[in-house]
Amino acid sequence: MLLIYPKFLYHKRLKTMSDLFTQLEPTEQPLKLAQQQIDELTARLIEYNYYYHNNNQSLISDEEYDQLFRQLQQLEQQYPQLRWNNSPTQTVGFTPQTAFKQLTHQIPMLSLNNIFSTLDKDDTHSRHVELLQFLQRTQDAVAAESIEYIASPKYDGVAISLIYQHGTLKHAITRGDGFSGEDVTLNIKTIKNIPHKLNADIAPQLLEVRGEVLIKTADFMQLNKLQQQLGLKLYANARNLAAGSIRQLDASITATRPLHFFAYAISQNSHAENYSTFWQQLELLNQLGFDTGQQWLKLCANFADLVTYYENMLHQRATMPFGIDGVVYKVNSIAKQQQLGFVMRAPRFAIAHKFPAEEQKSQIIDIQVQVGRTGALTPVATITPITVGGVMVSHATLHNQEEITRKDIRLHDFVMVRRAGDVIPEIVRVLQDERPANSQEFMMPSTCPICGAHIIKEEHETILRCSGGLFCDAQKKQTITHFASKLAMNIDGLGEKIVEQLVDLNLVNNVADLYQLHIGQLEVLDRFGKKSATNLINAIQNSKHTTLSRLIYALGIRHVGEATAKDLAKTFGNLDNLMAANTTELMLVNDVGKIVAQSIVDFFAEKHNRDIIYRLKELGVNYREQSNASKYHELISGKTFVISGTMVNFSREQIKQTLEEFGAKVASSVSAKTDCLIVGNEPGSKFDKATQLKIKIIDESEFLTILGVTK
Repeated sequence: MLLIYPKFLYHKRLKTMSDLFTQLEPTEQPLKLAQQQIDELTARLIEYNYYYHNNNQSLISDEEYDQLFRQLQQLEQQYPQLRWNNSPTQTVGFTPQTAFKQLTHQIPMLSLNNIFSTLDKDDTHSRHVELLQFLQRTQDAVAAESIEYIASPKYDGVAISLIYQHGTLKHAITRGDGFSGEDVTLNIKTIKNIPHKLNADIAPQLLEVRGEVLIKTADFMQLNKLQQQLGLKLYANARNLAAGSIRQLDASITATRPLHFFAYAISQNSHAENYSTFWQQLELLNQLGFDTGQQWLKLCANFADLVTYYENMLHQRATMPFGIDGVVYKVNSIAKQQQLGFVMRAPRFAIAHKFPAEEQKSQIIDIQVQVGRTGALTPVATITPITVGGVMVSHATLHNQEEITRKDIRLHDFVMVRRAGDVIPEIVRVLQDERPANSQEFMMPSTCPICGAHIIKEEHETILRCSGGLFCDAQKKQTITHFASKLAMNIDGLGEKIVEQLVDLNLVNNVADLYQLHIGQLEVLDRFGKKSATNLINAIQNSKHTTLSRLIYALGIRHVGEATAKDLAKTFGNLDNLMAANTTELMLVNDVGKIVAQSIVDFFAEKHNRDIIYRLKELGVNYREQSNASKYHELISGKTFVISGTMVNFSREQIKQTLEEFGAKVASSVSAKTDCLIVGNEPGSKFDKATQLKIKIIDESEFLTILGVTK
């Protein structure tokens, strides 16, 4: 059987049938048409299965696959003589790859048949006809008036079988083709919630646990956020990433992925006679330390219970902590399960009730570029409104220019749209066969669409950014909040919520506007009276007298943190010198490389940024100029200090600043390299460690004595 390259099989089979069709008589045309349809559907589904199971790649949406699968089922039922021996309707999964050792499933690891609902019907029975049919078939097969079922989520992950012998995990096997799978034991052992040893008092000598490996939505979003920050390709979806993770040849890579295992069944149990219901088996799994998702399981006695469960889970789908694409119903009685048995590729005692697809077709009407609070530019498509996962969607993110180019997304294209949880919908792929004649390529702008500032793109990053940090309307809330923060201008009482009100009321448009506020303007803010308004005005006025390093940090130049700002202040002495510096001069500063230097140059190259800095100076913002050399003190300069505890006369930040002015390094933790620990009240564990390492310890008064200061 040639399954290594499905397209070869597909074209060869169609050519053979085409030769046969030329010999058919006109009366045989219906059979000829059926053969054509069966051949095409079979070949397409085999190809999709190959990529899905062996390449962890979905060429089409689940909904499209299910539709094609159903078409093939119906045709094969009508024309059983035309069915292929290796038809997807008769097989499970796909032939395992040879990169891993192959292991045989002692009990076949089959998939489930699917049923669907038509949610646009008026009454419950009409909406869930297929569920009614399944229940009736099951009752007829066991001659029972009623049957109890367990309903559970249908996890959108990767099926795994875990085999325990004498309580020890021996093998972990993928589904494969249902009869044999890949031995991924080493990779599976890296999953934190899979026990390697079971409680010997209750564990059977032989236990085979089946379940699903997945990545929770929040973890997947965090991984993609990190990928984006690093300028790397985003992962397509959590299911494919989970599948790829458990099939890594290097288990250390698998260990870095936040995989989670949900156990959903026991297929082998040497103490099986002790359990008469499926629910009892799940309770055993819970006792052994497996996560069965018990909070989402429900015993259902009838059609109404099952419908209620389905509709509740459909409603909760977007807020579930992991992806689900439906629910599963299993007969609770083990005896009835055995009586019902199996068909070719699925058990008769269980069924998957699939949700409507979270991928839907739409058309791109427009593409606009949004500017985020940090200046990042994101292209967003306006699409014809569609309902995806129960939510009306009219916009979808395009991520960045690289994604647009890679997916070949164009204006007016027909596309498939995906929505996962509360994440903004995204374009999954373009329907190339339906591309309209008026489609247009899209390129990101060279200037910010909000403020007109130059767009910058750093080396090894995919994200474009606006360079107008101090004056861009899209960034002003973030910029002002940062400017007022403790390590910057330290404007006490000016937090994020107050900044939002000031901006929304058009009282402040940039950081310079803060120094023109008066008490009467602030009294209109929520929860503000004359006293609180006076306090904030005083804090703003007090912030005018600052240090050069604080002012540099307050400007919010990308990559310029507190430490770099101090190094820049020491090197250039005043702001005018810094603004005039080129990349070569900047790269002479400690820890300033090419990217940081270019970011500083780009920031000051914007005339509007410079204008706001000049306004700050005119409004009285000032600082002490610094010489290129630090002050020297023989007991402080070049030494490493750590500060711990609450001080009496000065803040820890003030002591830190003084130490750095004398050329000392201030570390956050005590180590063998620490020269001295300065302690205040309740110094904590740093004091204990310094004592253990015999590091010099002084208090605030001793430090002031060293400086020659008396209080």
